[in-house]
Amino acid sequence: MIETETFQIETLFEKASSLPNVPKVVQELLESFSRDRVTIDEIAAKIAADQVLSAKLLRLANSAHYHVSREIGTASDAVAMLGFVTVRTLVISCGLTGSFKPIPGLDLPKFWLHSLKVACVAKHLASAAKLNRELAFTVGMMHGIGQLLMHMVLREEIQELNKTSTPFEARRCRLERNALGFDYAEAGAGLASHWQFPPTLSDAIRRFPEPLASDPVDPISCVIHLAVWRVRGDEHNLSPEALSDSWPDAVGDALNLDRDEVLRTMPTLKELMAGMEALLG
Repeated sequence: MIETETFQIETLFEKASSLPNVPKVVQELLESFSRDRVTIDEIAAKIAADQVLSAKLLRLANSAHYHVSREIGTASDAVAMLGFVTVRTLVISCGLTGSFKPIPGLDLPKFWLHSLKVACVAKHLASAAKLNRELAFTVGMMHGIGQLLMHMVLREEIQELNKTSTPFEARRCRLERNALGFDYAEAGAGLASHWQFPPTLSDAIRRFPEPLASDPVDPISCVIHLAVWRVRGDEHNLSPEALSDSWPDAVGDALNLDRDEVLRTMPTLKELMAGMEALLG
């Protein structure tokens, strides 16, 4: 048991000497999830103005994953050939992964790899549930950002927790609430709000550990819950039988997803992630 006072989310931000900033274009692209009309040419111009994001986007767009018929040389070309929705997802993901510098006590490449796995599974599940696939992917990439913030600000407290639990174990949220008064999902939602991300995203991040506790139930948080379950199963090398037995029935029912159908039709994580590892480069 950690001997520490109960921290509140506000205190967490007060203790942060400096918080990472995401590129302005990423904030604007996130806001577009809740807007019906987006000026694509303007967004493409802003992506082109950010040399780092533009270079990452073009490397991804020209990867074998997208099977483009000719080389994509500009952000406008990427939007024209891949579509705004795909480009938006890629730029947001690149912007997020590039905003955080190395954090003591946390394996950052491993963290983002886990997040990418969750995002890819979430996209697949969202498609099966007839939900917004790109929104699910984006929230999947962001679902663990509270861990980054907590490792930055509460280093001693988090290192104590890390002695008995890895950051993404199923029991981690409960251990954090017992020790700190909040968990990484709440911290991540707070950071998303601090960055002025749309409530759709911050709410899904906050709710995903216990998505059925909210009324009404947020379907994207249910998708992220199931995606995290699937990735944990893979990382723990669960057999098909053990994976089936651990299926979160009530969450699956909330999305009208059949366990056997999901497990039968879902590609392997390696297949779902094929070509997407470049996001982490």
